Amino acid sequence: MAEQTKQNQQPAQRVKRDNVLAMSLRLLNPAHAGKVVGWAWNTLRQQGVDALYREIDFRVQLALHRDPWRHRADLPTRRQLNYQRSHPIQGGPCISVLVPLYNTPLEFLAQMVESVQKQTYPNWQLVLADASDSSHQEQVMQKVLHLAGEDSRILYHRLEQNQGIAANTNGALAQAKGDWITLLDHDDVLYPNALYQVAQQAVNGADLVYSDEVVLSADLKQLVSYHFKPDYSPDYLRGCNYITHLCAFSRDLLNKAGAKLDSAYDGSQDHDLILRLCEKAEKIVHIPYALYIWRSHEGSTAGSAEAKPYAVQAGVRAVQAHLDRVELPGTVEAIEGAPGAYRIRYQLSQHPLVSVLIPNKDHVEDLSRCLESLYKYAGYNRFEVIIIENNSTQPETFAYYEEAKRQFSCLQVVRYEGEFNYSAINNLGRQYAKGEQLLLLNNDVELLSPHFLEEMLMYSQREDVACVGAKLYYPDDTIQHAGVFLGINGTAGHSHKSHPRESGGDMYRLTVPQNMMAVTGACLMIKTKLFDLVGGLDEKRFAVAYNDVDLGLKLWKQGYLNVFTPFAEAYHHESKSRGGDDEGPNAQRYQTEKQRFIEAYGDLIEQGDPYYNRHFNLLYENYGLK
Repeated sequence: MAEQTKQNQQPAQRVKRDNVLAMSLRLLNPAHAGKVVGWAWNTLRQQGVDALYREIDFRVQLALHRDPWRHRADLPTRRQLNYQRSHPIQGGPCISVLVPLYNTPLEFLAQMVESVQKQTYPNWQLVLADASDSSHQEQVMQKVLHLAGEDSRILYHRLEQNQGIAANTNGALAQAKGDWITLLDHDDVLYPNALYQVAQQAVNGADLVYSDEVVLSADLKQLVSYHFKPDYSPDYLRGCNYITHLCAFSRDLLNKAGAKLDSAYDGSQDHDLILRLCEKAEKIVHIPYALYIWRSHEGSTAGSAEAKPYAVQAGVRAVQAHLDRVELPGTVEAIEGAPGAYRIRYQLSQHPLVSVLIPNKDHVEDLSRCLESLYKYAGYNRFEVIIIENNSTQPETFAYYEEAKRQFSCLQVVRYEGEFNYSAINNLGRQYAKGEQLLLLNNDVELLSPHFLEEMLMYSQREDVACVGAKLYYPDDTIQHAGVFLGINGTAGHSHKSHPRESGGDMYRLTVPQNMMAVTGACLMIKTKLFDLVGGLDEKRFAVAYNDVDLGLKLWKQGYLNVFTPFAEAYHHESKSRGGDDEGPNAQRYQTEKQRFIEAYGDLIEQGDPYYNRHFNLLYENYGLK
C-alpha cells in the first residue's frame, strides 16, 4: 500500500515538551506511580530484563516524539524466542515460503534468506524461483547455494524466462511441498517468530492468517510507516489491499480459490489472490503483531504505488472480478490521489422508500440548513421527511414548520411530548415512517456530497449490512465522525477525530468504506425491519448517550456488518467547544448511561474492538500509537 497522507502536526519541540511534562505529572501522581511499579514488576517477572528495558525505552521514545519502532511492545523477547525454539508446535504444518526472484540485489537476497533460516519454527521450506537475467542469474544461484549450505529446506529453481510476478510465483508454487503457503517478496524480511505464529493459528483451525507489518528504508534502519491492521473487514478489503503481508493460507484453501495466482492481475496479483482466498475461507485470523518487514526502495510498491501505475488498473479489475463472483452488482474505479484505493458504486437492486427522521427543538437556522441540503444533495427521489417536534418554545419554529411543509415535498411534522429522550423521539418518528429504510438525521447536519442517500443506500440495501454511517466534519473542516471504535475512553469514541478533512487517514481509513462495530446516530441509515428487530433505540437505558452504539453492537452481535462510507459527506455543526455530555447539568445522566453501557458491553470492551488495533491508544480519538 502506498504511503498515507501526512497529518498536520505540532512542531516537534512543543510535542516533546508537552509529552514530557504530561509524563512527569503522571509519575508524580502516587496512584499512577503505584501502577507503574506494579506493571514494571510483572513485566520483569513474566518476560525478563530485556522486555522491561524495551517497554520503558518504547514509552520514553514515544513521549519524546521519537521513532520507537525498534523497541515496540509486539517484538518477541529473547526469552520468548528461546521458548518457541524449545517448545515445538505439535502437528504443525510444513509452511512453504514462496519467493520469486528477479535481478535481486545480493545484499537483499542474503537478508531475506537469513530471516527465514532464523525462524523459531523449523518446519518450513523456502522455494526460490529465479527469473533473473542470465548475467545475474549465475550470481544469484551461487549466493543462494552459499547461504543454503547443507540446509535441505532451501530449494533453488531456475525459470526459463521471466513471465511476470504471478507466473513466476506459480513456478515456485509448483515446487512447493508444504501444507501451508506464504508469499515473501525477494527484497523483504520476516521477523524470527513469523512462521511460529502462523503455525499456531493453523493448528487452531485457521485456514488463512495475516499479520501486521512495518515498512522500513532500504537499509532497514529507518521507519517509513506502520501497517497496524483491523481484523477481517470485507468492505475495507474491497477498497484497498490492507492485508498484504504477511499472508499465509492452507493449500486446501488455495485449491478451492483457483490453485494459483492469475497473471491477468500482475501488479495487484496479491489483492486478487487474497480476495479469492477470503471468499472461500472458513476461519480468517488476524495476528496483531508485526511479523513482516516491507522494504521501501526505488521501484518497490512499498515506496510508492506510482512506481507501478499498471498495478492500479490491475487492482480495479481484481476488485471488479471479485464483485462479479460474489454477485454484488457494481462498478469499480480508482480513487484519484490514493494509489491502490478503489471506490465501488453498487447498483441499487430496488427503489425503496427512505424515511428521514429529524428530531427538532427550535434551532430554526439549523433545521432549515439541514432540509435545504437534504433536498439538494439527496440524489434519490423516493424519500419522505418526518420532523419530530420536541418541546419547542419559539413561535418562529412553528411558523417555519408550516413554511417547510409548503416548500418541501413529502414532509410532515409530528409531536413528541415528554422530557428529552433522543431514543424515544426517534422511536416515535419510526411509528409514522412508511419507508423500508430509515435515516436518522440530526437537525444540525448539513449534507455536502451529491447522491448522498444513494451512497448510503448502496450499503444499507445489502442483506449482510445493518447500520451505515457517513463521514462528518466539524465546520472547521476537521473530522468529527469516521466510524466508532469500542474501548476509547473506556466506552467508545470516533475514528480519526479532529484530523484534517483532506487526510487520507491511517492506511486509507478515511478514504475507503470499511466495517465498524458501530456508527454515529447523527447520520445513520438502517433497514426498518432491523430497527424493529431490536426494538429501535433503547429509550430506557440509553435515553441520550450510547443509544446509537448500542444499536450497532446489538446487530453486530447477530452477525450483521456495520459500514462507514467516506463518500457520504456532511458538516455536523455540533460545536467543538460546547463541552461533552459529561460536563454541566447533564453530567449525572451521562455517567449513569456510561455505567450502563460498560455493564452491557464490558466483555466486548475487554476483548478489544476487532476493527481497531491493539497498537493504537484508547485514551484519545486521534488514532495515535498506544
